[in-house]
Amino acid sequence: MSNEEKKDFNKKLKEKKDMPKIVELDDEASKKWGGKTMVIAPPIDYDKFMKKVPKGKLITTDTLRKAMATKYDTDITCPLTCGIFVNICAWASYQRDNDITPYWRVLKTDGRLNEKYPEGVQLQKKLLEEEGYTIIQKGTKNIKYYVKDFSKYLMELE
Repeated sequence: MSNEEKKDFNKKLKEKKDMPKIVELDDEASKKWGGKTMVIAPPIDYDKFMKKVPKGKLITTDTLRKAMATKYDTDITCPLTCGIFVNICAWASYQRDNDITPYWRVLKTDGRLNEKYPEGVQLQKKLLEEEGYTIIQKGTKNIKYYVKDFSKYLMELE
Protein backbone atom coordinates (compact mmCIF):
# COMPACT_ATOMS: atom_id res chain seq x y z
CA MET A 1 0.00 0.00 0.00
CA SER A 2 1.23 3.45 -0.74
CA ASN A 3 0.65 6.72 1.10
CA GLU A 4 -0.96 4.91 4.04
CA GLU A 5 -0.77 7.95 6.29
CA LYS A 6 -3.05 9.86 3.91
CA LYS A 7 -5.75 7.17 3.74
CA ASP A 8 -8.67 6.84 6.14
CA PHE A 9 -8.45 3.15 6.95
CA ASN A 10 -11.25 3.31 9.52
CA LYS A 11 -13.56 4.41 6.72
CA LYS A 12 -12.29 1.55 4.53
CA LEU A 13 -12.80 -0.84 7.44
CA LYS A 14 -16.52 -0.09 7.51
CA GLU A 15 -17.12 -0.26 3.76
CA LYS A 16 -19.28 -3.22 2.80
CA LYS A 17 -19.39 -2.90 -1.03
CA ASP A 18 -22.04 -5.62 -1.36
CA MET A 19 -20.10 -7.96 0.90
CA PRO A 20 -20.23 -10.67 1.92
CA LYS A 21 -20.23 -12.18 -1.55
CA ILE A 22 -20.54 -15.91 -1.98
CA VAL A 23 -18.96 -17.06 -5.23
CA GLU A 24 -19.51 -20.41 -6.94
CA LEU A 25 -16.13 -21.54 -8.24
CA ASP A 26 -15.73 -22.96 -11.72
CA ASP A 27 -13.80 -26.20 -12.24
CA GLU A 28 -10.46 -24.47 -12.81
CA ALA A 29 -10.75 -22.30 -9.68
CA SER A 30 -12.05 -25.25 -7.71
CA LYS A 31 -8.96 -27.29 -8.61
CA LYS A 32 -6.67 -24.37 -7.76
CA TRP A 33 -8.24 -23.39 -4.44
CA GLY A 34 -10.15 -26.50 -3.38
CA GLY A 35 -13.87 -26.47 -2.79
CA LYS A 36 -16.84 -25.17 -4.72
CA THR A 37 -17.80 -22.02 -2.82
CA MET A 38 -15.76 -19.02 -1.70
CA VAL A 39 -16.65 -16.04 0.47
CA ILE A 40 -15.41 -12.50 0.04
CA ALA A 41 -16.13 -11.12 3.49
CA PRO A 42 -16.09 -7.44 4.48
CA PRO A 43 -13.07 -5.99 6.29
CA ILE A 44 -15.04 -5.42 9.51
CA ASP A 45 -15.52 -9.19 9.85
CA TYR A 46 -11.74 -9.67 9.85
CA ASP A 47 -11.41 -6.97 12.47
CA LYS A 48 -13.95 -8.72 14.73
CA PHE A 49 -12.06 -12.02 14.48
CA MET A 50 -8.70 -10.34 15.06
CA LYS A 51 -10.02 -8.71 18.24
CA LYS A 52 -10.68 -12.20 19.69
CA VAL A 53 -6.95 -12.99 19.87
CA PRO A 54 -5.83 -12.47 23.48
CA LYS A 55 -2.36 -11.70 24.72
CA GLY A 56 -0.34 -14.92 24.71
CA LYS A 57 -2.04 -16.28 21.59
CA LEU A 58 -1.45 -15.91 17.87
CA ILE A 59 -3.30 -16.68 14.66
CA THR A 60 -2.28 -16.89 11.03
CA THR A 61 -4.04 -15.64 7.95
CA ASP A 62 -5.00 -19.28 7.28
CA THR A 63 -6.74 -19.36 10.66
CA LEU A 64 -8.70 -16.26 9.67
CA ARG A 65 -9.63 -17.70 6.30
CA LYS A 66 -10.88 -20.95 7.84
CA ALA A 67 -12.93 -19.10 10.44
CA MET A 68 -14.45 -16.85 7.78
CA ALA A 69 -15.35 -19.81 5.57
CA THR A 70 -17.03 -21.48 8.54
CA LYS A 71 -18.92 -18.30 9.42
CA TYR A 72 -20.34 -18.05 5.91
CA ASP A 73 -20.70 -21.80 5.34
CA THR A 74 -18.40 -21.84 2.33
CA ASP A 75 -15.50 -24.07 1.41
CA ILE A 76 -12.88 -21.32 1.32
CA THR A 77 -12.28 -17.61 1.83
CA CYS A 78 -10.69 -15.48 -0.87
CA PRO A 79 -6.96 -15.40 -0.04
CA LEU A 80 -6.33 -12.15 -1.92
CA THR A 81 -9.00 -10.10 -0.15
CA CYS A 82 -8.05 -11.68 3.17
CA GLY A 83 -4.55 -10.27 2.86
CA ILE A 84 -5.81 -6.86 1.81
CA PHE A 85 -8.45 -6.68 4.53
CA VAL A 86 -6.08 -7.82 7.30
CA ASN A 87 -3.81 -4.93 6.32
CA ILE A 88 -6.76 -2.53 6.35
CA CYS A 89 -7.58 -3.72 9.89
CA ALA A 90 -3.98 -3.17 10.97
CA TRP A 91 -3.79 0.33 9.55
CA ALA A 92 -7.23 1.26 10.89
CA SER A 93 -6.17 0.20 14.38
CA TYR A 94 -2.89 2.09 14.02
CA GLN A 95 -4.84 5.25 13.17
CA ARG A 96 -7.10 4.97 16.25
CA ASP A 97 -6.38 6.05 19.82
CA ASN A 98 -8.76 3.53 21.35
CA ASP A 99 -10.59 0.29 20.47
CA ILE A 100 -7.30 -1.20 19.34
CA THR A 101 -7.24 -4.36 17.23
CA PRO A 102 -4.23 -6.54 18.14
CA TYR A 103 -3.22 -6.98 14.50
CA TRP A 104 0.39 -7.74 15.47
CA ARG A 105 -0.83 -11.14 16.71
CA VAL A 106 -1.80 -12.10 13.15
CA LEU A 107 1.08 -13.75 11.32
CA LYS A 108 1.48 -15.00 7.81
CA THR A 109 0.81 -18.71 7.36
CA ASP A 110 4.42 -19.74 8.02
CA GLY A 111 4.76 -17.64 11.19
CA ARG A 112 6.35 -14.73 9.35
CA LEU A 113 5.82 -11.11 10.35
CA ASN A 114 3.91 -8.91 7.92
CA GLU A 115 6.01 -6.25 6.20
CA LYS A 116 2.84 -4.42 5.07
CA TYR A 117 1.72 -3.63 8.61
CA PRO A 118 2.22 -0.11 9.99
CA GLU A 119 5.93 0.74 10.35
CA GLY A 120 6.81 -2.48 8.52
CA VAL A 121 7.91 -5.48 10.57
CA GLN A 122 9.70 -3.30 13.13
CA LEU A 123 6.57 -2.31 15.06
CA GLN A 124 5.09 -5.80 14.90
CA LYS A 125 8.42 -7.22 16.09
CA LYS A 126 8.54 -4.74 18.98
CA LEU A 127 4.95 -5.42 20.07
CA LEU A 128 5.39 -9.20 19.90
CA GLU A 129 8.66 -9.04 21.86
CA GLU A 130 6.91 -6.93 24.51
CA GLU A 131 4.42 -9.79 24.86
CA GLY A 132 7.25 -12.27 25.40
CA TYR A 133 7.67 -13.81 21.94
CA THR A 134 11.09 -14.49 20.48
CA ILE A 135 11.56 -13.16 16.97
CA ILE A 136 14.08 -14.86 14.74
CA GLN A 137 15.65 -13.60 11.55
CA LYS A 138 16.16 -15.76 8.46
CA GLY A 139 18.14 -14.91 5.36
CA THR A 140 21.03 -12.60 4.67
CA LYS A 141 19.93 -10.52 1.68
CA ASN A 142 16.16 -10.88 1.74
CA ILE A 143 15.73 -10.88 5.52
CA LYS A 144 12.46 -12.20 6.94
CA TYR A 145 11.34 -12.26 10.57
CA TYR A 146 9.42 -15.08 12.23
CA VAL A 147 7.98 -15.87 15.64
CA LYS A 148 10.05 -18.71 17.06
CA ASP A 149 7.93 -21.84 17.63
CA PHE A 150 4.82 -19.86 16.60
CA SER A 151 2.67 -22.99 16.27
CA LYS A 152 2.84 -23.49 20.07
CA TYR A 153 0.87 -20.25 20.51
CA LEU A 154 -1.77 -20.68 17.81
CA MET A 155 -5.45 -20.62 18.68
CA GLU A 156 -8.56 -21.49 16.74
CA LEU A 157 -11.27 -18.94 16.02
CA GLU A 158 -15.00 -19.53 16.34
